[in-house]
Amino acid sequence: MAPGLWLVATPIGNLGDLSPRAVVTLRGADLILCEDTRVTAPLLARHGIAAPLHALHDHNEAGEVPRLLERLRGGARLALVSDAGTPLVSDPGFRLARAAMEAGLFVSAVPGPNAAVMALTLSGLPPLPFLFMGFLPPKEGARREAIARLRAAEGAGLSATLVFFEAPHRLAECLAALAEGFGGRPAAVARELTKRFEEVRRDSLPALAAHYASHAARGEIVVVVGPAEADAPSGAEEVDRRLRDALAAGQSLRDAAAMVAASTGLPRRQVYARALEMGREEG
Repeated sequence: MAPGLWLVATPIGNLGDLSPRAVVTLRGADLILCEDTRVTAPLLARHGIAAPLHALHDHNEAGEVPRLLERLRGGARLALVSDAGTPLVSDPGFRLARAAMEAGLFVSAVPGPNAAVMALTLSGLPPLPFLFMGFLPPKEGARREAIARLRAAEGAGLSATLVFFEAPHRLAECLAALAEGFGGRPAAVARELTKRFEEVRRDSLPALAAHYASHAARGEIVVVVGPAEADAPSGAEEVDRRLRDALAAGQSLRDAAAMVAASTGLPRRQVYARALEMGREEG
């Protein structure tokens, strides 16, 4: 095992999913960096790994980077793990990994479980292209703006399956916001992946929103939303919708009209006139 920084994927639920190579790497580490020592310690104990643990999380990472870089320069073998899954993917460690790379130090990864990719493969939705968005903002206003930006991007031609992480206590409101923004698109909610009560529920966004409004969810959750239809009709209501999405994302009236015209094939002057009319109607 070469000196340097090793990014090691860990199980997302089933502890048996830790790979033999990951075990060898963790056993050979001088120090294992983890989000929460209380979460990682039982996994290491199960595999007889005795390397010391050190917490590295969002609150201390910036301050820890210089000291850890000095250890790497001195020939240390550091392993970085997250509580579950692949490091850096919606987890701490990016600052350290980037700093090590910029310093010309050795950085490598031991691949393994990833909840986003597993949910995508089980969703029944087109796997390529896909766009991983991490967590939507927890506050309603910021969440609406994020969805509006995605809708605006789709108006400009983006067509991709969307993948989100979500906390169980926010799932119902997240799905309601997605249903409002994306309509009746097919979607899937995957939870407790690789665990005993693994579940993947596939339905339309409104149906999923209604279900989880009355059925509390538990565990780690991934939401997968199908892509925009490539040949979606460009009727008046759709044009208005795309204009509103583009304006909500912060585009000027002229830029919004140009983008919607390009995505629908309608004359730019016609779309701009409708945008002006909408502005007058809405005050």
